[in-house]
Amino acid sequence: MNRLLQSKKRGSAIPLALVAVMVLLAMGTGLLSLGLNSRIYSVRTTSDIAARCAADAGLTVALFEMNEKLKVEPWSDSVLPTAINQELSNCDATFSYKVEPSTSGYVVESIGKSGQAEKQVYATLELQGLFEHAILTKETLTLKSGTLVDGYNSLDPLDTDADVDIGSQSILDDSIVLNSGVTVDGDVVVGVGGNPDTAIKDLGATTGDKYAATGEDPLPQITAPTNLFNMGKAISAHGKTVTIVPADSGTYTRIVLKQTVTPGVLEISGGDVVLHITGDINLGQSCEIIVKDGSTLTLYADADIHCGNDSGINTECPTKEAATFQLYATSQSTQYFDVKAKSEWTGVIYAPNADVDLYANGDAYGSIVAHGFEFKAGGNYHYDEALRKVDVDDEGVRFVVKRWHEGNYGL
Repeated sequence: MNRLLQSKKRGSAIPLALVAVMVLLAMGTGLLSLGLNSRIYSVRTTSDIAARCAADAGLTVALFEMNEKLKVEPWSDSVLPTAINQELSNCDATFSYKVEPSTSGYVVESIGKSGQAEKQVYATLELQGLFEHAILTKETLTLKSGTLVDGYNSLDPLDTDADVDIGSQSILDDSIVLNSGVTVDGDVVVGVGGNPDTAIKDLGATTGDKYAATGEDPLPQITAPTNLFNMGKAISAHGKTVTIVPADSGTYTRIVLKQTVTPGVLEISGGDVVLHITGDINLGQSCEIIVKDGSTLTLYADADIHCGNDSGINTECPTKEAATFQLYATSQSTQYFDVKAKSEWTGVIYAPNADVDLYANGDAYGSIVAHGFEFKAGGNYHYDEALRKVDVDDEGVRFVVKRWHEGNYGL
């Protein structure tokens, strides 16, 4: 009898073991399925990320190639950058891109592929010039008490909503000094990662927002045109008036204006004049450079500019078109520009390696890029928003991404 009961007990363990095996098998199958699905999802996600990175890389390369094309003169868009199945470094992903003209500029289509994943990105490119800001410095920026900074548009007098900002790329304490009564009809920007509360010394100014830049404006080195004829002499006017016309454009050693019985005067007349000055520019007391009505002066300066008392660089019948006078610092070492005007001053100065002081017996119109800048004028400072309208022949222009879109074309 005992043997029979023992036999029945041993037989009942078999179904329990089978149930346990089935449960473990189900759990193992579930875990394997979960692991497999996770692995598949991980591979797909990794491929999606790699494909997106490849598409963005294609866009970056296309933008670089477009800016390289700008360096080749004359500009031609008959052949635009394109690539097919370029390998992305340290990855098995590839990218293809093409650039096509559009009504708003150029459109880049870039496709990234990794495994079965494919991502498309589109971007519109536009030209951007050197004078996007009213005032931009690499280091210090100082505005005297009571100065107003605002904007206008010389191409559209009805445009009363100009976008204005001033800034410094520096993050050091007191990089921007706004004295009492200064009014900036726009924002004040400090360098990337800077603290506006310490980088801006506000002594009683009224401004828009104050913040740190999210990116640093490139400040390319500008060189004088290579096609200018070397005149091998200075431009001198001692107690007389000397007139320069477009046919006199070229490279000169210096500009020296001196007063004798009467002031020395340099007149720019007859159209567009381009001068490259390899030495100092000196304007003696009461002497001046005058850009006559209907003319423009583009001046490339390798050295310093010194303006004596009551001297000035002026425009006749003062125009508000800032591009009438363009001054570019061309030295890679430090320069100093002491710029004066007898009345209103109109022009642009691009001098990222120069310290610039601007004096005027009236308002100033234009844009300034400098290493350091101090506005010592008695008037106000007005930014010409028309300077943002540029073309491929302008100094220092580059293509930038205006808008970006992922997926089907929808810009």
